[in-house]
Amino acid sequence: MELTGAQIVIQCLLEQGVDTVFGYPGGTILNVYDELYKNSDKIRHILTSHEQGAAHAADGYARATGKVGVCMATSGPGATNLVTGIATAYMDSVPLVAITCNVNLPLLGKDTFQEVDIVGITMPITKHGYIVKDVTALADTIRTAFGIARSGRPGPVIIDITKDVTAAKCEYTPEKRRSIRLSNRYSASDIHDAVELIESSKRPFLYVGGGTVIANASDEVRELLSKVDAPVGETLMAQGVVDQHDSHYTGMIGMHGTKTSNYGVSHCDLLITLGARFSDRVTGNAKKFAAQAKILQIDVDAAEINKNVKIDKAVIGNVKDVLSQINEELTPQTHKEWMDEIHAYEAEHPMFYDHSRLTCPRIMEVLDEMTKGEAIITTDVGQHQMWAAQYYKYSKPRTFITSGGLGTMGYGLGAAIGAKIGCPDKIVANIGGDGCFRMNLIELATASRYNIPVIEIVIDNRVLGMVRQWQTLFYGKRYSQTVLEDKVDFVKTSEGLGCRAFRVTNEDELRKALAEGLKQEGPVVLDCMIDPDDKVFPMVSPGASIEEAFDASDLKEE
Repeated sequence: MELTGAQIVIQCLLEQGVDTVFGYPGGTILNVYDELYKNSDKIRHILTSHEQGAAHAADGYARATGKVGVCMATSGPGATNLVTGIATAYMDSVPLVAITCNVNLPLLGKDTFQEVDIVGITMPITKHGYIVKDVTALADTIRTAFGIARSGRPGPVIIDITKDVTAAKCEYTPEKRRSIRLSNRYSASDIHDAVELIESSKRPFLYVGGGTVIANASDEVRELLSKVDAPVGETLMAQGVVDQHDSHYTGMIGMHGTKTSNYGVSHCDLLITLGARFSDRVTGNAKKFAAQAKILQIDVDAAEINKNVKIDKAVIGNVKDVLSQINEELTPQTHKEWMDEIHAYEAEHPMFYDHSRLTCPRIMEVLDEMTKGEAIITTDVGQHQMWAAQYYKYSKPRTFITSGGLGTMGYGLGAAIGAKIGCPDKIVANIGGDGCFRMNLIELATASRYNIPVIEIVIDNRVLGMVRQWQTLFYGKRYSQTVLEDKVDFVKTSEGLGCRAFRVTNEDELRKALAEGLKQEGPVVLDCMIDPDDKVFPMVSPGASIEEAFDASDLKEE
């Protein structure tokens, strides 16, 4: 059958199982939006307040559901406003397809109104990019783009289509969704060597990264944990892969990881690394990281092997497939003496905070209690992000959604909207600092327009908390441009954007506001006032080994 390019876009999205698109229209993409209007019974379009919000919402949708997220924008500034969201998805390996439209083909390269080379701009932050100048290539391009986005190590792909292509016609033949299955690069001997390393270890430690979430390998990781009988720590991106109520779980690893996890990594004789890339935020001083251990790394991306830390054995392949085979061959182990040592250290160095007033750790514990640990938690970036990872107990993967690699302030609210659209039966709460909240709070208008019941919890300390913490500890308390004392009233602003809003100054007010928020059919904002000098502990100083993590008690001793 003969279709226009715009019709082909919609048909290909339906082929790929797309049910929701986040975006913002404009002149060059009008033909596509006209077809979206005609197919609104099949594809839901969420009009965000800003294109960056669309990219973050598509990202949050993808992380929560495991599907490919889709966002759309027009040419010029519409396309460039997607860039931060695309980079966020790229750094965290999120499957996302961004569709933009450009000026007509004869006008390309002539500095035409709202013309920009978005494929060139995004080349370093996408898995692949296409500019479609021929309608006969459009369907195949879209199908391939989705395959690339979801295959191997996932990531964003951009498709830029000239406006005349969206109006041109060609023959269209429907296809079933293509799957690109990359061959695993490991051998039977690789599995055997890995099993041999594990079985010969006396003090193993499992280092679980975000790749295990992407690979849907939580069951396999948990089976491995039960067979190895070892302590396990997770990165920021892996929260919930292991049930954090499990006695083997020692907490997050790295700069703001627990002393116990950092001790375990530093004193183990085998570090079993699963879908993790040895980020600087995890390793601290890379030369001192796991210095006493052999390192076994399992990862789908060969480029991650020996990139940041020298390892002893690599198994390159999908972590779910690799662990299935390892679990089949592995003899169950017991490491009572090692686990007793870990538990003793854990008892000696517990996590703690001031219980005499409202703090973010307490807010997270109350939220955990009132949601029975079943919520999807999204975050912005900063102190609140770390507290959300430390004090809410995650028992399932895809329930903690945050910008890890890029550290994007303003990410969380858009991501929460996307996560709620993708998982309508889940409670979704975004934890944001006041600095982050003011960046993209306009997306409250999106949430209220569609009655999306997300809970926005603003950790309001009237400062840029994480930057201030560094200024306190390492810059002689010179608070250069980190104080946010001004005349903005977040409660009134939120109400003006169509949301219910509460100011919270103590735990009683918190519980009452949360109870109201959990009942609402639309968005609710809690402006939670905390002390500007609250700090995230433990912490590792720049250039130090993660074993040198310190907390408030260490500072008092000094």
